[in-house]
Amino acid sequence: MTFQAALKNTANEIEVMLDGLLSLETSRAPRVTEAMRYSALAQGKRLRPFFVSESARILGADRQQALRVGAALECIHCYSLVHDDLPAMDDDDLRRGKPTCHIAYDEATAILAGDGLLTVAFEIVADPATHKDGAVRAELALELARASGHNGMVGGQMLDLAAEQKHSHDLDEIIAIQSLKTGALFRFSLEGGAILAQAGADDRATMRTFADKIGLAFQIADDILDVESSPEQLGKATQKDADAGKATFIDLFGLDGARQKAGTLADEACDLLAAYGDKADTLREAARFIVERKN
Repeated sequence: MTFQAALKNTANEIEVMLDGLLSLETSRAPRVTEAMRYSALAQGKRLRPFFVSESARILGADRQQALRVGAALECIHCYSLVHDDLPAMDDDDLRRGKPTCHIAYDEATAILAGDGLLTVAFEIVADPATHKDGAVRAELALELARASGHNGMVGGQMLDLAAEQKHSHDLDEIIAIQSLKTGALFRFSLEGGAILAQAGADDRATMRTFADKIGLAFQIADDILDVESSPEQLGKATQKDADAGKATFIDLFGLDGARQKAGTLADEACDLLAAYGDKADTLREAARFIVERKN
């Protein structure tokens, strides 16, 4: 199966799974559940769940279990977008081509919807349906918490906000911010499949390093798209990072240098997969997609 076909297949399966997990029929507070569904069932690329399913496939884990972990991770990702879009953060009105959650509902509902998506992620991971071994579920929950929290994505967002107040940024600082803000969830997505497969230390280390490289390449590509694309292409406002004084890779490398750096990272990521042979071809295609995508 090609990468594009595998990505679309995973996205469709995740959409169906999230529809069931966030059911209105069992909701005791329908408005917040509606807002959660509005934000999570938004036809995103589902790249992070795709990486969970691919690492699980390569290392021999069950696909349905991997999809559950991917759905939990997508809930974390979507919660972060809901909160990032709030007036107190990035103050965005458009996300994935439609009004952001706080515009479609209101700020209080958006905050609660984000909180709901964050917590349901751990409900999904902790459920025995995710893995029969409680130790595996506990490790998944632990690593997801680390990736999402103050030493992961949340910490990266805090550093990113603080960087707006500075007039200059160096490479180490930008990499540190993005390795937490963007990279932490990518690391979990690749290592999550390895945890499900109860893989050894070498496999887990390979998946983490692959994730670090593609996570950084993803953020560089995002910075390029923010400069070169239109709001219609991206489904959200563009060039806001530069206007806010945020640290970007374009500031340091320029557009051509940023493209070259992203391509180098993708090549290095692909080289890491040599031990898996043809089995990892779809992951290799994914690495190249990350730096070549147009939205």
